[in-house]
Amino acid sequence: MKGIRMVHELLLDPTGMGESAADATLSPRPASLRGLTIGLLDNTKPNATNLLREIGEELQRGYGAGETRLYTKDYFGTPAKPDLIAQIASEVDVVVTAVGDCGSCSAATVADGILLERAGIPTVSITSDSFFASGRAMAKVQGFPGFEFFAVKHPMASLSAEEIRERALAAIPEVVRILGVEE
Repeated sequence: MKGIRMVHELLLDPTGMGESAADATLSPRPASLRGLTIGLLDNTKPNATNLLREIGEELQRGYGAGETRLYTKDYFGTPAKPDLIAQIASEVDVVVTAVGDCGSCSAATVADGILLERAGIPTVSITSDSFFASGRAMAKVQGFPGFEFFAVKHPMASLSAEEIRERALAAIPEVVRILGVEE
């Protein structure tokens, strides 16, 4: 038809995830953390590094984990970039990622866990309890509605070192359970 131009539109997924979002299979779980390298993925929110370091130290003390490696993503509100996911997956045995203490960062923290699971790395994502629903919604969007993650008590940003330690100690049993550790 003269004067009519056909426009083909492309529908984009706002989460940045493509067809890989259909895999809802967990990575093989370790029987033990003894000697394993623990990745700690910090999303840049206040106290995320402190919480992750406490968890890493407790996994070393109580479960014989090997070294920990801290990684920091660019921005808390979006999933980690593919090159960072690939780097982490090539350097560690398991990952703990934290801390989702707002809506977008909780969703992104859960997405990071799912991306790492799909890269073959057992992962525990940690959000705060006030934003558990955001994490659950992201798991569903990612095609992994049963993805387990843990929620620490909200808030996280304003805590003292002692309060962070308490949150970390409360998280350890769930971190170990989600990782599937038997010891």
